[in-house]
Order: sequence, then C-alpha cells, then structure tokens
Amino acid sequence: MINDPWFTVQQIDETTFAISEYGHWEKVHSFLLLGQDRAALIDTGLGIGNIRTITDQLTTLPIDVLTTHVHTDHIGSHGEYERIFVHEGDLDWLVHGIKGLSLEQIRRDIGRDISQPVPEGFDPQTYQPYQGEPTGLLQDGDTVELGGRAVVVYHTPGHSPGHLAFFDEMNGYLFTGDLLYDGTPVYAFYPSTSPVVLVGSLERIAELEGVRKIFGSHNTLGLEPEILCEVQHAVQMLRENNLVKFGTGLHTFNGFSIQF
Repeated sequence: MINDPWFTVQQIDETTFAISEYGHWEKVHSFLLLGQDRAALIDTGLGIGNIRTITDQLTTLPIDVLTTHVHTDHIGSHGEYERIFVHEGDLDWLVHGIKGLSLEQIRRDIGRDISQPVPEGFDPQTYQPYQGEPTGLLQDGDTVELGGRAVVVYHTPGHSPGHLAFFDEMNGYLFTGDLLYDGTPVYAFYPSTSPVVLVGSLERIAELEGVRKIFGSHNTLGLEPEILCEVQHAVQMLRENNLVKFGTGLHTFNGFSIQF
C-alpha cells in the first residue's frame, strides 16, 4: 500500500479506496472508485497535499471528480483534474468563491490544529482555494457509469445548496459527504445552510434500501447501516419538538450530532 507522509490510503475493497488526511483537524476523506473504463474521485481533499500524486499511483484510468459540495476541504485539488462535476446549486461557489466565507477565514481554518508535517510548499498564509468552471453539472437521479460499476447521484441539500450524496448500489456503499458522519457535528447553522432542508435530506437517505456501509467525509471511516435507523428517529424527534430551525443548538443522537 502507498506510504505517504500526508495522505493515508486505505483499501475498502479491490476497486475502492479511501484517501484520508488525518493530520488536519477536519480528518477529511476522499474516495476513489474504479470501474472497468473510468474512475470516480469523490472530492479532492483539503489541498494541503496534492491528491493527484496518490490517485496516479492507484489507477491509470481517466478520472471524473464528483463533488459532494463546494467547501474548501472538499475541492482542494480540483485544479489537478481535467473533468470536474458539481451540482448547479454550488456552481456559483465553485466559479466565484464560497458565499460568506472570507479568504482570511479559509486560511485560518486550513492552517490550524495540524498534527503532522505538511507537504513541502504548503503555507496557510498563501493558500488559495480552488475556483474554476466545471466540466458538467450533476442532477438528482443521474447515474455516473464507470464500466461495470455505476454511481447514483442524490441531491441532498441543507449543508450547502448543491450538496450531493453518491450511492454505489452494486456494493451498497453510500457516500454521504457532509450530510452524515460521526465524531463532530453536522453543521447547518451558517446563513448558507438550511436546517429544514438538511433534515429532509437526512430523511431521504435513511429510506434508501441496500445500504451496507456509509462513508461520510470526516472522522470515522465507514459507519454501519444501522445508523440510518437512528437518523429516522432523529428526524422525527427534531420535527416533533420544533427544533428544526436556526439557534436551537447542538442535538446529539446515537452515533452522530447536528448543530443548528
């Protein structure tokens, strides 16, 4: 397996890899899915290190970058790839920058609480988040064909307007981006987020059939599908208690939490 000082590569199965950045406080995961004809890279990480140096070692297939959402920690190495896809709801952020987030704040977030040596050339004071035009747009219900393997696109807004989840139905892998993960709260308290829409997205993925493993973009790599039952409970509890709105704070459940 690849030995890299910044990225940790973990093989999920013969054709699926997690590429993780455990040295940063956000503990970001990106995912490489190999088909017979093409590969899909779900997000490109923080941009502290060049994730292309890792994917080039894992495959020679042409790579389509599938963006869960346009936040800095998910688009860091987008500029290293020729084919980038995003939902229309986050298109403006990709092209013109993330609404309501200053460059100074991005640089503070990217450079704090780093626990291992960073790649040569990285300087948070000169860090520039990716901006650019995508190759194309992804819509709810689209299927990305990789050759003997397909990824179904689900529009799951709330954390961002164009947030996407991806379901590899053949393997039962659900890639949830920042919609569902453990360890730290799922955030929906920024002006650009929507508590009501986020809860609706959680309800939708909780109803999916055939999920065998959930891969969020932060913290623990791989959650068991039983957490979706807890998601259903959380949705019901939040709605019944009129908590699905800004300012109600942190809500903790068995295996995950949400902050409004």
